[in-house]
Amino acid sequence: MPNASLIREYPHQMGGHCGSGALRDLLHWSGLGWDGPPREGLVFALGGALGLSYVQSDGLAPPIYLVGRGSDFEVDLPVRLGGDVQVLTTDDPAEGWSWVRDEVDAGRPSLVWGDIAELPYLRVKLQMSRHDIVVVGYDESEGVAYVVDNDRADVQEVPLDALARARSSTSFPEPTRHCTYRISWPESLPNISGVAAEAFKQSATRMRNPTGPGIVDLTSATSGAEGLEGVRLLASDTETWSDLAAHESEVLLFSLSAFIEKAGTGGGLFRRLLADGCEDVARLTGDAATADLAEVALRCAQAWTQTARAGVQRDVDVQARAEAVALAASVLPQLESDVVDALESAATSLTVEGR
Repeated sequence: MPNASLIREYPHQMGGHCGSGALRDLLHWSGLGWDGPPREGLVFALGGALGLSYVQSDGLAPPIYLVGRGSDFEVDLPVRLGGDVQVLTTDDPAEGWSWVRDEVDAGRPSLVWGDIAELPYLRVKLQMSRHDIVVVGYDESEGVAYVVDNDRADVQEVPLDALARARSSTSFPEPTRHCTYRISWPESLPNISGVAAEAFKQSATRMRNPTGPGIVDLTSATSGAEGLEGVRLLASDTETWSDLAAHESEVLLFSLSAFIEKAGTGGGLFRRLLADGCEDVARLTGDAATADLAEVALRCAQAWTQTARAGVQRDVDVQARAEAVALAASVLPQLESDVVDALESAATSLTVEGR
């Protein structure tokens, strides 16, 4: 058995979101696309990945958490495209490493979770366990793995012990447990109209009537909600932030801004990725309802970005910033509802078109 292996000329592009960036690369590596390699936004949109979870909890640092995607994107996209996914987890580091090593030895990149705080090239202290990275090689004699990350343009050398810690993290939002996605891609892709219709319907359902488990465990939160109810709860909560002590407001405002724009969301809490993807679907299908959806999603993304920026304005006192965030956030529930309506309309239109 070799102690070193490397998949060369892996077609990596930097991305706004770890999951859709990684799956974009993997689709490109597999030679799949409708008119060439897909853009990241198209990958996100076709994953049916839109969602929202909002949590307040004294046990978190910072005491809020906001995420704008669903939990099963890495499985839903390949399956929707006609592929197959095995999700492997273990608490045995040797077993977990063997899965990665076997895939790379077979010439297949390995998609895994890693805690961002344990990946030295990211240089962050905040722990977050569900960060998608792709292992494209290793050299056990040198004690390194070769990792591709949406946040870095080049392949990163990661010490094997650091990778093992990243893959055995017990931090928020859930233990990594050496999670490995073993993906078998199809030889060709199905008609994009049907794929998009199914994805849009899933995203709309997840926002309007979330039923399955999300990324965040709401049962342990002080308060929290998912989907459209989560947007309404967040908008309501921001109305109280200007009444808090200055240091408490500061933490909330900075954190909210980071969750919307900086936390691997592609900007605008993933809504900008959705808009980009819908533009591609509309171009490939000529569907007018999907073109409308792209515009609605972009307006929503811009409102989220405005909310984020309001909280971190320079030379503005914290109370004024809190009031500005509450005003900006007040339009979000209606805009999110508009996105859900547009998702449903586009799904119906594409279903009719695909018949």
